[in-house]
Amino acid sequence: MDQQKIRNVAIIAHVDHGKTTLVDQLFRHSGMFRDNQEVAERLMDSMDLEKERGITISSKNGSYAYKGHHLNIIDTPGHADFGGQVERVLRMADGAVLLVDAKEGPMPQTFFVVKKALAANLPILVVINKIDKPGARPEWVVDQVFDLLVRLNAPEETLDFPVVYASAKEGYAISDPSEPVTDETGMSVISDMIVNHVQPPSGSPDLPLQLQINTIDYSPYLGRLGIGKLVNGTISINNNVVVARRDGSIKPIRITKIFRFEADQQIPVDSATTGEIVAVAGMDDVTVGVTFTDPDDPKPLPLIQIDPPTISMNFIPNDSPFAGLDGKYVTSRHLEDRLNKETLADVALQVEQLTDRVGFRVSGRGELHLSILIEKMRREGYEFQVTRPTVIMQEEDGKTIEPYEELTVDVDEQFQGVVIEKLGKLKGILLDMQIENKLAKLKFKVPTRGLLGYRSEFMTDTRGMGVMNYVFAEWGPYAGDIQSRQNGVMIVKEACTTVAYALFNLQERGQLFLGAGVKVYKGQIIGDNSRPADMVVNPAKGKKLSNVRASGTDQAVVLTPHLDMSLEDCIAYIDDDELVEITPSEIRLRKKNDAVIRG
Repeated sequence: MDQQKIRNVAIIAHVDHGKTTLVDQLFRHSGMFRDNQEVAERLMDSMDLEKERGITISSKNGSYAYKGHHLNIIDTPGHADFGGQVERVLRMADGAVLLVDAKEGPMPQTFFVVKKALAANLPILVVINKIDKPGARPEWVVDQVFDLLVRLNAPEETLDFPVVYASAKEGYAISDPSEPVTDETGMSVISDMIVNHVQPPSGSPDLPLQLQINTIDYSPYLGRLGIGKLVNGTISINNNVVVARRDGSIKPIRITKIFRFEADQQIPVDSATTGEIVAVAGMDDVTVGVTFTDPDDPKPLPLIQIDPPTISMNFIPNDSPFAGLDGKYVTSRHLEDRLNKETLADVALQVEQLTDRVGFRVSGRGELHLSILIEKMRREGYEFQVTRPTVIMQEEDGKTIEPYEELTVDVDEQFQGVVIEKLGKLKGILLDMQIENKLAKLKFKVPTRGLLGYRSEFMTDTRGMGVMNYVFAEWGPYAGDIQSRQNGVMIVKEACTTVAYALFNLQERGQLFLGAGVKVYKGQIIGDNSRPADMVVNPAKGKKLSNVRASGTDQAVVLTPHLDMSLEDCIAYIDDDELVEITPSEIRLRKKNDAVIRG
């Protein structure tokens, strides 16, 4: 492949600004699919969890041909918790296409990804997406992007960025928002922008081989595949190369397969040259950051620097009365193998063995980062328990410092008071407030501890109409004690099966988490008490029968619908003395020790 005809670009944006949909349309308009071919929506979102949640969790590689050029596209996650993916895949890119919503403008994660792209010295190409949206204000958004780049001290040549206006959903892109859109209007202006404003990859095929692995994929036939860009040299099947590992050691291997990307598919090839993004097989324990290089002249590339994790949780084997009834993998050895396997592909994740008990301390970027891992393990048949998330503190000059987030909140004007009051109690500092068309945009600096579990409370306070986004801001001084959950819980007194009559009487005392006919055990949490103290309850208590009462005079028992809590809700809800029990089919809340129950 001609190196001068290759373009490697990463698509970066805030979550839900349309990256994956845009990539779909670029593939469609390149002519790589037949007219009658069925193509899945959000083609690059290949994981079930990504399709269900509508977000990109792990970065993906794809490519398409345009006017004799080979355009490699790297689709990146938009959520701050998966920022580790963005940091490492930008090494493969020679330019970044920044996608910004035509109504919302730059958001917290936009700031994060642009900062990383500028640190990698990538030119920024701007696409203002969703211009068909009611209330779209593309000119204002362009000004906001310019202001963002100035705030990040972008070089002068970057400030003169090219702009394209698009609706990825409708499948068109134009150079000017006033330009008429016809049936013939496609996505070619974006492809032209990439070809004209992104330089071909540097490097020389005559130099010793350098291929750094930035992403890990898995093939059921070949095992682990390493994906990266050939910085220098060429690579062929059955080549003898050496791998410079993260610890500095060198290991000889033989390349067994090489794949090039076409759309979202991997196409086998015999060889690849400088500038190409390829997947290679041949090393069973390949990890992110290793360099495949020449055995005669090994030249490893610098290791990828990843921001440290901010939140940790303990993963421990399940020891509840229902342990082992549901899961396929239940022992601590199973847990250890699975968690270590995850760290090979996700360098932003850290796993340490607990010293005070059996289990592991797992550290990541945020609640979503860890909850996605938990959900993946649950679907694979693992059964275990997790503790409440805790924020990782650091010591600096003898003082404790903690991570702070920059939180942006969009709410109706009538809810701004309650949001400001609640975040004030969570040690949040209001930095900026703008009100337009009865919508308030609030910006806070909040300790990460304060945001643990706040999302569900925020949705309740704003009647489900608020939007909150946050991104890591900085390490700052310890903010002091923050009050956690105020309410107590309803704890089951003895193992039993729940009865509608008992739950009917309990629902007046708080919010129930399950319905009738469910098997429960001693120490399990079945509801939220409306008072601060915990309450021990008997959910199997039936109605006392007598020969005096006539059956026709009894009232029918009507249960209020119980609160069906998601995994994230459960993790956010529990206190320090509680656990979330996770099995392939059930998520339960419980006390760590059923000795707290009296009577």
